[in-house]
Amino acid sequence: MGILKRRGTIGLVGLMVLIITFSLCLPMIASCGKGGSWSRMHRGTTEELWDVWGTSPSDVFAVGRDGVILHYDGSAWTSMNSGTTKWVEEIWGTSSSDVFAVGAGAIVHYDGTAWTTMDSRKWVRGVWGTSSSDVFAVCFDGLILHYDGTTWSSMAQMMPRYILNDVWGISSSDVFAVGTDEYGGVILHYDGTSWTRMEIGITGILSSIWGTSASDVFAMGDGGTILHYDGTSWESMESGTQDNLWDIWGSSASDVYAVGIYNTILHYNGISWSQMYSSGTAGLYGIWGSSASDIFIVGPEGRILHYQSK
Repeated sequence: MGILKRRGTIGLVGLMVLIITFSLCLPMIASCGKGGSWSRMHRGTTEELWDVWGTSPSDVFAVGRDGVILHYDGSAWTSMNSGTTKWVEEIWGTSSSDVFAVGAGAIVHYDGTAWTTMDSRKWVRGVWGTSSSDVFAVCFDGLILHYDGTTWSSMAQMMPRYILNDVWGISSSDVFAVGTDEYGGVILHYDGTSWTRMEIGITGILSSIWGTSASDVFAMGDGGTILHYDGTSWESMESGTQDNLWDIWGSSASDVYAVGIYNTILHYNGISWSQMYSSGTAGLYGIWGSSASDIFIVGPEGRILHYQSK
């Protein structure tokens, strides 16, 4: 929406239009233009929630500070025993009985019955894989880990010092990791043999990466930075904001969302990015959906937003 971001003199009539527009959007945190609305969900915690992932509209997990893990069964959110008090920052899985959650000194796994600790050595920032025996994780200190179904092992230690924030890929031989080093934003690519740095030409921190194919990949981060990869090169996209962006997800190449600081929610329709909602001082940290009409966002103080199209 972005109406609170504009500055300048607009006059009485213009001010009334903005007040009326915002008041119509505020009760349900409406998208104002996409045919649906964002509503707040009852969640049962006031802890910060940093990521969300699921397998269906009735099987969704949210993770956060001090080992908090919540589960949504389509009707209500309930707390799970994570087995850790470590901060859990990202979650991903292959099924409802094969879920990995990672964070500051914790890699925990859910087998459909209970969460158990797999590793507690590193500050892991991102996790993604192709199967239960092919999982990649990236760390705050530039370490890249791989899980083969039995053990976690080190793939690479990037130097000079990298801070890696997220990982995503198409296959076991086409994987991307994003973050930063002393010179600026970093995107690494794994071809099945080795990790190499890609040319991107930006200085800001990159926080998240997601795509639909090897020739349709999005990376985003500080200052409203959004990059797109067409299979050959990375190009900057006009995001329409300078707000820091922290997570990205989409249902297709023409239905992509980015969330970030100040409650920013951006939507990409395959042509351009537009703001759905941007107001306040809080941030939105993680996003995931089961489809274009069923999307969850998590943030501070246990905030969970749910989007459902009309």
